[in-house]
Amino acid sequence: MTTTEDPTRVTGRKPAQIVDMSWDPITRIIGNLGIYTKIDFANQEVVECHSTSSLFRGYSVFMKGKDPRDAGFITSRICGICGDNHTTCSNYAQQMAYGVKPPRMAENITNLGEAAEYMFDHTLFQDNLVFVDFCEAMVKATNPGVLARAERTDAPRGDIHGYRTIADIMRAFNPFEGEVYKEALKVSRVTREMFCLMEGRHVHPSTLYPGGVGTMPQPNTFTDYLARLMRVIDFVKKAVAMNDDVFDFFYEALPGYEEVGRRRIMLGCWGAWQNPDVVDYRYENMNRWGKAMYVTPGIIVDGKLVTNNLIDINLGLRVLLGSSFYDDWVNEQPFVTHDPLGNPVDMRHPWNQTTVPVPQKRDFAGNYSWVMSPRWYHPETGQHLALDTGGGPLARLWSTALSALVDTPYVKATGDSVRISLPRGEELPETTLEWRIPQWSNTIERDRARPYFVAYAAAMALQFLEESMELLRAGETKIFEDYEVPDEAIGCGFHEAVRGVLSHHLVIRDQKIANYHPYPPTPWNASPRDIYGTPGPYEDAVQGQPIFEENGPDDFKGVDIMRTVRSFDPCLPCGVHMYMGKGRTLSTVHSPTYGANHG
Repeated sequence: MTTTEDPTRVTGRKPAQIVDMSWDPITRIIGNLGIYTKIDFANQEVVECHSTSSLFRGYSVFMKGKDPRDAGFITSRICGICGDNHTTCSNYAQQMAYGVKPPRMAENITNLGEAAEYMFDHTLFQDNLVFVDFCEAMVKATNPGVLARAERTDAPRGDIHGYRTIADIMRAFNPFEGEVYKEALKVSRVTREMFCLMEGRHVHPSTLYPGGVGTMPQPNTFTDYLARLMRVIDFVKKAVAMNDDVFDFFYEALPGYEEVGRRRIMLGCWGAWQNPDVVDYRYENMNRWGKAMYVTPGIIVDGKLVTNNLIDINLGLRVLLGSSFYDDWVNEQPFVTHDPLGNPVDMRHPWNQTTVPVPQKRDFAGNYSWVMSPRWYHPETGQHLALDTGGGPLARLWSTALSALVDTPYVKATGDSVRISLPRGEELPETTLEWRIPQWSNTIERDRARPYFVAYAAAMALQFLEESMELLRAGETKIFEDYEVPDEAIGCGFHEAVRGVLSHHLVIRDQKIANYHPYPPTPWNASPRDIYGTPGPYEDAVQGQPIFEENGPDDFKGVDIMRTVRSFDPCLPCGVHMYMGKGRTLSTVHSPTYGANHG
């Protein structure tokens, strides 16, 4: 005789109360993001999640036939927030195709512009958008018990940031009223000014070109940048301390919160800030100059570095469909069969992709998104990995730490951490910050990494400034190298957009673009289920996560879900709209085997 025990007695699970709730659109730059969930309120967890995009852009379609020299200006318009990242990455790909290396001064100016962009965008996003989900007003509305505890909890790093309790920090992030919220807006203005000193205008640069830049390297170009940088140095130090205090508090106040947004550690970083003494943009040397970048590229799986070789990273790229609104292209003629080293190039590599859009009705059992599913093929396991970017900073810091290659006057990777040294500011002394590899890839650690990377960018900007001034004093002011567009060529650019991995893949025939595919971080993070049924990172991180919000279905805010989605920084959000009414109950299950079908 076989006895089946009721799992509610064994595991403590309650009969499910599943409610369908959706957030659509969560408006981001690359299309309209929608998150559709099924939430079990009886057991306080998300049981299903689908990520959708309802907008087709089509850059890979209309780039064909264009003059390749226009690619940076055109692809800049992909994004209204990080357009400069696209221009920079496009120029990298073009420089490979044209066989041209910009002068050292031009590389430094580009690096300074990108450093300012990281400082600007991460500060604006973290303090004016992400932290709204952790501010006093939001916590009061969703977890009043947590706020009461925050009122009684001293802030451990109050000597740095000046706030006595955790609740005081939360109040400082209240939108439009909080001190830090308002100060962050001022900092984002100053850092945008720094950006414009180097790249002309924000967000579509007017001074970045393949082969160099148009910014004149005069002493005031760099001193004006430095004066602004020193104005924000202390804010950066305080931001790290405030974030650490709040996030450490959440772990203590809500045991188990590490499971919110947690997924298997599968991080991708393509590297940032070229080293002008090493880079030559030749594909054959890409492994060498990739490892010399000031953020080290890498793929991390289960906490281990799989590779930091950009050639291997490039060859492993695959673009899968599965749940996307496109026809397959595997029966088309390939554009690139082998890379310049003779390695075979897969038909699903971006060099060979042909975009064939097929508009259709959204169907969660079939196709439901305009986002494709980029994956990285792991040659040892044969798996197509759904890498995520950790919102950008988490992957960058993790990859750089593990590789232990970056060793500069201000930033040093140790193997398990990244040390960042910032000079004395107007109030605070010289400070060394240390980001350590965390236990988890989850919501809080994605958010925690962001202010640390602002500090990283500020520190590297100091080095780029010093190097630029040395070049200026030595009379090395050349900023452009001439070139000719070849009849046929291929190129690839690898860079880090603010929120993560960015690659541009270019094929030239008859001096025109024959194929062009940009892959920003959002397609990686927001990808739907692929042909193998593997969910994308948003879906994976939300699906299965616990719910800690104290509200029930009737007044549910979904703050834990929103924190998870926002932690990936899905391009800069300009609005979040939630539609649910009071929720629609799909099913109430009273069954000894939860989730199974019974006749």
